[in-house]
Amino acid sequence: MTDHHEAAAVRPLALAWVDRHLEAGERVVGTEALHGGITAEMRRLTIGRRDGGTRDLVLRTFVGVEHAEDWLARESGALTLLTGTDVPAPGLVAVDPTAAHCEYPSLLMTHLAGRTVLDDEGLESRVPLLARQLVAIHAVRPAERPRGYVALSTADSVVTPKGADAATWAAATDVIRRPAPPYEGRFLHRDFHPGNVLFDIPPPGPTGPRITGVVDWAVTSWGPADLDVAHCSTNLALLHGPAWGLRFAEAYEDAGGVLAATASERLYWQVRDGLAFSEEVRWVAQPWREAGRTELTTRAVEERLDAYITALMDG
Repeated sequence: MTDHHEAAAVRPLALAWVDRHLEAGERVVGTEALHGGITAEMRRLTIGRRDGGTRDLVLRTFVGVEHAEDWLARESGALTLLTGTDVPAPGLVAVDPTAAHCEYPSLLMTHLAGRTVLDDEGLESRVPLLARQLVAIHAVRPAERPRGYVALSTADSVVTPKGADAATWAAATDVIRRPAPPYEGRFLHRDFHPGNVLFDIPPPGPTGPRITGVVDWAVTSWGPADLDVAHCSTNLALLHGPAWGLRFAEAYEDAGGVLAATASERLYWQVRDGLAFSEEVRWVAQPWREAGRTELTTRAVEERLDAYITALMDG
């Protein structure tokens, strides 16, 4: 008997919509909640096939999210654009950005093998892979540009952590009071970090890790490569320590990526991204703890952010 009770975890209208996008003779035989996302509900759907085998799809649902229509339109556009490129992204199956069919705005896509890896162990071999993958993303040339990047934080919204050196943080905040430096536009993921990259980690042996997928394309934008690099750098600094945040830009250049010409221009984007995290440390740290990094308390992450901003300002 199929575990119908499990399939019921998907809301009835959404389930009917998914059914309409399956092949003849297929049906949903199981569902599993996927963790890690902050804004969307993610479910893995096991699809029973006519021949008795199964395949997996992923249903992404935005419940009570203000920008759901825009995000799903951007994500579905990005997944379509990335088909057949060097970027391993999910394949788009169907999208309902206005909840015309489902209870809430939803997107159905193929399921990629692999898993996110947030441990310190093996980071040395993963960082160059992350850098190469980001260079490949920035090499995508869309026929139609996505919209320009949005920076939500401002100098006035920066939250200086307890115990941080006030003068250092004031100087960092002054960096982003300046107008943004000129830049050459690139196709940006805009939320590229280890939590959105899937790896296949083989047992110890001659073959090392490889990236099997990049997910969460809801905020793709047009802007400077530096912005994506800075965002991944901040995440690495908070997950693994400030030195890794500083190293990522070098890894990106080693992989053939091109960053802003001057140190002061690079600093602008690095500091802008780092300071943006000051407002949301609690939200960032929570999924990391749920994923097993229990030592990453809000306070511990704040301290790493302070150390990273200090290291950037020390040049």
